[in-house]
Amino acid sequence: MSRTRPTAPAVAPTDALTIGETMVMVTPQEGGRLDADSTFVLRPGGAESNVAALLAELGHSTHWAGALGADRLGDLVTSVLTGHGVDTSRVRRDPHLPTAVYFKDPTPHGTEVAYYRGGSAATSMSTADLAAWRTLSPRVVHLSGVLPALSASCAELTRHILYDRPWGDTPVSFDVNHRPVLWQRAGTGRTDSEDEAAHSLLDLARHSDIVFVGRDEAAALWGTTDAESVRALIDTPRHLVVKDAAVEAVAFGDRGTVRVPSRRVRVVDAVGAGDAFAAGWLSGWLHGQHETLCLRLGHYAAAQVLASASDLATLPSAREVIALLEDESRRTVQARN
Repeated sequence: MSRTRPTAPAVAPTDALTIGETMVMVTPQEGGRLDADSTFVLRPGGAESNVAALLAELGHSTHWAGALGADRLGDLVTSVLTGHGVDTSRVRRDPHLPTAVYFKDPTPHGTEVAYYRGGSAATSMSTADLAAWRTLSPRVVHLSGVLPALSASCAELTRHILYDRPWGDTPVSFDVNHRPVLWQRAGTGRTDSEDEAAHSLLDLARHSDIVFVGRDEAAALWGTTDAESVRALIDTPRHLVVKDAAVEAVAFGDRGTVRVPSRRVRVVDAVGAGDAFAAGWLSGWLHGQHETLCLRLGHYAAAQVLASASDLATLPSAREVIALLEDESRRTVQARN
């Protein structure tokens, strides 16, 4: 008697798979303060899902993978991200753990944020979740330093993705994205938390193919002084991008060192700008563009988010942005001549 062999799950191609925590962001409308008289809006907020959504806005196929509660807040997250073009079919919904929330409070001195994420569904992510995610065939996998700080199982998951490479030769992108409060393990105030963060994040960055890091966070973590000293410390990734806020971004790669000044923009809210920069740079990389244009795409995407009260922004397709940036370059050359 013949036996039917089980069918292997279909492998779905995608430009980018991002993996991490997404919460529901509660923020006052129209820049108001967080008080009893405020009217609030609810939106998804998470470093990796921000990158997925902005890459989708730029015209790429993207998946965000993570864990949410089987609750209305989880429904909100998947609905909004799907509306931005992100495939959320690999998101695990947990009936026993909630979706985390955080509150933004815009103040005259900058936006303050209060997180309520302890014991959330996202903290339960582990290597067991990889079975559902391995059915994807991404061109790049993107993580951030938030994921390993959520829980021991999330840290193990991060290390497995970077050290053992479950997607084979697929490049892994890593945004350092240091969040000191997370490394203090729910506010215990452990004196060794910063040493742990510095050691762990440096090791993860060195095992990555593409790394994004702010010059200021690198200085706080590792005592570096400039982009070149960051590269001397993180010398193994093929691509390293050091962001210096409103000054410039510096890329170290196959063709040496490239510096591109930041775009001038009136800042409404800085939260999410780093994710937007990563999405813009990755979009240029996915399109096979040269390093200068990748950096300019990063600056462009970041500027749109900086000028918005949201972590996300509506963007033209990458091809349209590339045409716009190339036109800007031509006009700049003509003006100089």
